[in-house]
Amino acid sequence: MQSMKSAIAAVAGELVSRFISFAFSRYCSSSSYEGLEEKRERLRHLLMRAHTVVEEADARYITNSGMLMQLKLLSEAMYQGYHALDTLTFQLHDNEEDSTNCMVSDSSISLCSATRFKRERRVLASAKKDKVHADAALDNLETAVANISEFVALLCGCDERLSRRPYDAYLYIGNFMFGRHAKNQKLLNFLLQHSPSDDLAPPPVLPIIGALGVGKKTLVAHVCADERVRSKFASILHLNGENLQNIVDHEKAMLGMSSLVVVEFVSDVDDMKWNEFYSFVTRTASTRSKVIIISKLGKLARFGSVRPIFLDALSYEELWYLFKNLAFGSADPAEHPRLVHIAEGFAKEFHQGGSLVTANAFADVLRSSLNAQFWLSTLNKCRKVMEKNLFAYGQHPNLLFDQGREVDITDLVSSPAINPIRILPCTTSRALAKTELPKVAFGELLLDPSVRPKGEFRLLTWESRLPTYTSFIQALFSSQKFSRFSVTSNLWSYENKN
Repeated sequence: MQSMKSAIAAVAGELVSRFISFAFSRYCSSSSYEGLEEKRERLRHLLMRAHTVVEEADARYITNSGMLMQLKLLSEAMYQGYHALDTLTFQLHDNEEDSTNCMVSDSSISLCSATRFKRERRVLASAKKDKVHADAALDNLETAVANISEFVALLCGCDERLSRRPYDAYLYIGNFMFGRHAKNQKLLNFLLQHSPSDDLAPPPVLPIIGALGVGKKTLVAHVCADERVRSKFASILHLNGENLQNIVDHEKAMLGMSSLVVVEFVSDVDDMKWNEFYSFVTRTASTRSKVIIISKLGKLARFGSVRPIFLDALSYEELWYLFKNLAFGSADPAEHPRLVHIAEGFAKEFHQGGSLVTANAFADVLRSSLNAQFWLSTLNKCRKVMEKNLFAYGQHPNLLFDQGREVDITDLVSSPAINPIRILPCTTSRALAKTELPKVAFGELLLDPSVRPKGEFRLLTWESRLPTYTSFIQALFSSQKFSRFSVTSNLWSYENKN
């Protein structure tokens, strides 16, 4: 009886295995391949049209709120389409590698049949999920492009900017603002709109609120680099919210002139101090002046005179598109399908924390060596850091930074370290006084852990390519006594020489 049950179980297992193999063969068949290829070509065609319109919109001034909403929806559909295109491309590459296995005879049962069964089942499940994702992205993109004619007609009536971005995606992303198309237009509209004619009217205040590392300063820097903004304001001042009183040092440059004052707050400020600062700007600068508040604290929106701009983390598709272009640089991702797959692993890790600084820092390192083993090793280190901090503190490292808590990055540096390496965010600028500490770039430390100095040192995680050329400098400590690190920006002011 027992032998009968064993025989039935073996036959049933073989039948299921054969069915899965048959389905897998159908999945790998030429008709399935042609269907994926056809879908990929449709995506490419639609993406070319959508990208052209979004690029043209970036070169125009859009004040119509309906057009801004349509631009937002179009850009979202475009990034979803790019992610679906990459997924299909990698899927087709996998099909080519598996085509030989699909043609192998199933007439005999081998020891590896169970392993093969599990793999084929996993591939089928993944293929089904990818198909649903690709179909949804394709439908969204087709809908967005189908309704684009009126938007393009209205776009032609919008003023054109004085300068256009480079055509190369990597150069554009590396030196200009990525994504945030609608937010960029809203900030630009605030800065260029006419000020009230009343000479006693206080300058309008726009708060920009968003979590740590989502790109608040980058957005402001990009818009401030626009020629029309620079010609509108005689001076552009960037101040630290901890030292609002330093505004008096710029009285001569601001007196009777149109000034743009950008203030970054890392903590809340007393209403009395803010009122003193705001009164000084009102008395000193002309009515054409404006103020921008940058902070992660939503409560600071109370100082705004117009509706705040809230910056959320990039969607996964947007982050993936950004990271892929930054990591590959001028190289063609299509020539490195294995690296594309690994890069998506990085994007998934970074999207949990939502920090563009982290994405940029790792992309700079990966771009230096397009080697699958190096990329995979770095990804594994990154995952270990994420897992260790999740286990120890229950949160993603970037969220720990945002809350002012320590982060353990020991596993990121593969050197025989006796003590752990941890960093702790700082909420004051006093930590900047520690300039005597040796400085090491993040990329140098990751590529060659032996460059790590003994004891305390400063780590240059990443430096923005946009003015104000923000430097993200952190002090690391490998002892049990932890100090603080500072994420800082090189504050600057621009004065119109004309």
